[in-house]
Amino acid sequence: MTSLCSNSALRLLAALAMAGVLSVGSWAQEPAAETPAAQAVLPAAPQPATAPASFKDYSKPRPAFPNVIAPYMPQQVPPPNLSNTPRIELLLQDGKLMLSLDDAVALALENNLDIAIFRYNLNIADTDILRADSGDSILGVNAGVVQNTPGGGTGGLSGSVGSGVGGTSVGSAGIGSGTNGLVSSTLGIGSPITSFDPVISGTLQVDHDDILSSSAFSAPTTAQNTTTADLSYLQGFTWGTNLSLGFNNTRVTSNSPFTALSPNLGSNFQLKLTQNLLQGFGFLPNTRFIRIAKNNREITDVAFRLQVITTVDQIENIYWDLVYAYENVKVQEEAVAFAQKTLEDNKKQVQFGTLPPIQVVSALNTVDTDQQALIVAQTNLQLQELLTKNALTRSLDDSVLADAAVIPTSTMRLPAEEPVVPTRDLINDALGHRAELAESNIDLTNRELNDKAVRNAMLPTLDLFAYYGGSGLGGAQNSANICTAPSQPFGCHAAGRAPVSYGATLEDLVNSTAPDKGVGLTLNIPLRNRAAQADQVRAQLEYRQAQMRLQQIRNQIGIEVRNAQFALQQNRAAVRAAQSAVELARQTLDAEQKKLAAGVSNPTAVLQDQSGLTTAESNLVSAMAAYEKARVELDRSTGLLLDHTGVVLADAQRGQVIHMPVVPDVTPRQDLRPGTAPPAPATQPQGN
Repeated sequence: MTSLCSNSALRLLAALAMAGVLSVGSWAQEPAAETPAAQAVLPAAPQPATAPASFKDYSKPRPAFPNVIAPYMPQQVPPPNLSNTPRIELLLQDGKLMLSLDDAVALALENNLDIAIFRYNLNIADTDILRADSGDSILGVNAGVVQNTPGGGTGGLSGSVGSGVGGTSVGSAGIGSGTNGLVSSTLGIGSPITSFDPVISGTLQVDHDDILSSSAFSAPTTAQNTTTADLSYLQGFTWGTNLSLGFNNTRVTSNSPFTALSPNLGSNFQLKLTQNLLQGFGFLPNTRFIRIAKNNREITDVAFRLQVITTVDQIENIYWDLVYAYENVKVQEEAVAFAQKTLEDNKKQVQFGTLPPIQVVSALNTVDTDQQALIVAQTNLQLQELLTKNALTRSLDDSVLADAAVIPTSTMRLPAEEPVVPTRDLINDALGHRAELAESNIDLTNRELNDKAVRNAMLPTLDLFAYYGGSGLGGAQNSANICTAPSQPFGCHAAGRAPVSYGATLEDLVNSTAPDKGVGLTLNIPLRNRAAQADQVRAQLEYRQAQMRLQQIRNQIGIEVRNAQFALQQNRAAVRAAQSAVELARQTLDAEQKKLAAGVSNPTAVLQDQSGLTTAESNLVSAMAAYEKARVELDRSTGLLLDHTGVVLADAQRGQVIHMPVVPDVTPRQDLRPGTAPPAPATQPQGN
């Protein structure tokens, strides 16, 4: 008996080992023709005072060894870091934030909340890959642009993304949404997929049952105790094969005289392999979720680039709005100073009787009007400073930073000659660099995969299956059995069976004492197949619709590029005209002042000319800001904004700028707000 138990145990262990080998193979399986996920490998960065964003690869499962309970324990995602990076402290000097355009872009890459919020989408897309690898999926793509950074309009708030010079703005509901429309119900449908993660199920049950009997040959009540121990294993494979293994055990004791064995030991197992031959056959229908999830990860990478482009576009527009507001305050201050000087001169001349008193009243009115314009300019500057700090920081809880004035140290410049680039070349640059087109192309790949999977789902279901199993029976003679007479009645043939142990019962499972084996085919043909027909046609329609949407985006990008080019030309001409107007107003004022000195004019005419000069200078500053923003818009529309700004996308992903952006054609300011000195060059944080 001991030998039999040992042999049965060895055979059982061998059977379980074979099942384990199959399961381990499934854990490492990968589809043959996968679209690689575009996961950027970031270079090692030095550790700064404030740690950069964490980039754990959530597409990989937690290993079960050596900690076997790790896959069943929740992971803790670190809380967000809401403190500002050290770079901003280096730019604070004497309570003022000395800010160049390069510094503004760098601070935005590190602190801007729009970018920080979108970084989570990269990890979220990784979790979709992890879920798809298990054979399940919740399809989704994180491609929307976060646009909660206010600013961008000349001297105030603006809700549009871009330079505000006209044309189509790009937002989460515009080009940035890719080819996805409102209807995408067929994406991911197809044949059912069995979980690629092995599933082990078990049942352990102890039952006591008192059975009332109406038979004259048995006791009024029969007691039966049943112990059940069942174990099952289920797993699917990427080529369309399903494996199931069931192992069942029961132990029954009863005081019924009609029960031959008590305890009665029963065991059985069955190993079954099922292969899809039509619907669900092959890698493509069974790995569609994995492929789509990896493509969606690529879309999320591209969408992050679009988010960075959008944010940098906003930041540069906000910066030029700040420069305009700063310069406009200087213009208005000069106007007030001139009006006050004229008022004082008029008062003196009225005292000497060389001017009528009405000239004092006129000069006083000019002073009040210019004071009003100055207050408007100053409050606009304060608002723009607030918008700038909000866009470049994670928090304004620091009172020093919250109260700090923002001094722009980069000035606007008009090149002597505008580089002439053919429109077709600009459009080709846009078609090769715009993130929206890359999103749409990847989305088309998803829909092409989906179309093939839906076609496969139209086929009937034909499954080939094979199984092998066995059963064993053991136990001991029931002392209450009534079949003890030499002439045993029918049904008592097992009464004389010798006691059999549980080990011997397991021996019967694998020694072909009672085998259960077979092969077969299962066919399921849905007549008319209307649901599958509808899905297939709809998938085709959505694919064709996405192709049309892609062409629409290409056309729209061409219009944006042309519009940006036209706007740049128009704003350059506007700057030239404004420069001429300033020169004319300055010479007119100078001539009027000479006439006043010669006694052939009056102070009112001089004040009017000064007002004209102020208006012309303010218009020039506004035209320069619009020109700079038009240059930004042209870079955005061609998809070259990050390249021309020197932004390294890996820095934006880390939230730590190692490679300092360098915006071309921007020179440091030489004239700062009265009472301030030119800023010393800020040392960039290099980490510890």
